[in-house]
Amino acid sequence: MRPGARNLITDVAGLRVGNAADDRLKTGVTVVVPDEPAVAAVHVMGGAPGTRETDLLAPGRLVERVDALVLSGGSAFGLEACGGVMAGLRAAGRGFAVGPLRVPIVPGAILFDLLAGGATDWAENPYPALGRAALGQAGLEFALGSEGAGKGATTADLKGGLGSASAVLDSGVTVGALVAVNSLGSAVSPDEGRFWAAPWEFGAEFGGRGLPRVGIPGADPRPGKAQGAATTIAIVATDAILTRPEAQRMAVAAHDGMARAIVPSHTAFDGDLVFALATGRRALADPAADGYALCHAAAACLSRAIARAVHAARPEAGDTQPVWRARFS
Repeated sequence: MRPGARNLITDVAGLRVGNAADDRLKTGVTVVVPDEPAVAAVHVMGGAPGTRETDLLAPGRLVERVDALVLSGGSAFGLEACGGVMAGLRAAGRGFAVGPLRVPIVPGAILFDLLAGGATDWAENPYPALGRAALGQAGLEFALGSEGAGKGATTADLKGGLGSASAVLDSGVTVGALVAVNSLGSAVSPDEGRFWAAPWEFGAEFGGRGLPRVGIPGADPRPGKAQGAATTIAIVATDAILTRPEAQRMAVAAHDGMARAIVPSHTAFDGDLVFALATGRRALADPAADGYALCHAAAACLSRAIARAVHAARPEAGDTQPVWRARFS
């Protein structure tokens, strides 16, 4: 296994990613757009999710493919970003055919960033426009850290952000992860800033600081930020041909990567969620062995993406948390 050429989810053939953010509001939207409708699934582990169209992604539903996936800040207001993406896709002629009509299928998930230091005095919901703007920026290259859906994200003790990573398996299959880290837990060990995800790091992709030397504190963990103001939302993707149940299994496995990189994860106050996306460009030569490796790679990529999100965060006016680089570099 090795990182892809960009070390981004867009190393998965057939995917583009776009970010849009508002500096004054300290919030934003990230959209993943497959070149063609792609098989999608979802798995929710957190106790406080905020979602749109996720019931549609259960095995056995009529529509198996999506036109885009959306990650957004803004809590429940941010769900409207999906509407902006839908409008842009409809204008481009994308969507599920219903007679002469096209209905873009755009599931999404949100995180809570309304207490991140940005303005909240807007009179009109800004998220439809941010969603459409993110769609318009979709491409192969995109920035990490304080960008898109990670603009106002925070963790227990540091500023969070948007992260991504990829891996190419020995079979030639590519896996990628994209995540907005806004967790109640911490991505680093106490007092030394070494990432819990360090065992899966390639080179110095998030600082190369090595394995944590300090274990999890013996005392019971206490929330480091406002309860209800958390959630880590992610997408794992592959160019493999997968059925929806197989894609859902990849989403389930990817949650292991979240739990390895954020301590604690999946609390009652987080809405932790992972979408899975399969563009179907490559057949699995050995479905059993390759599927096994695929799920492991999805978890490892998500761990790395989480660490890269926190590592890449940059300081901005009004921040409520320090950034990793200022505290530990």
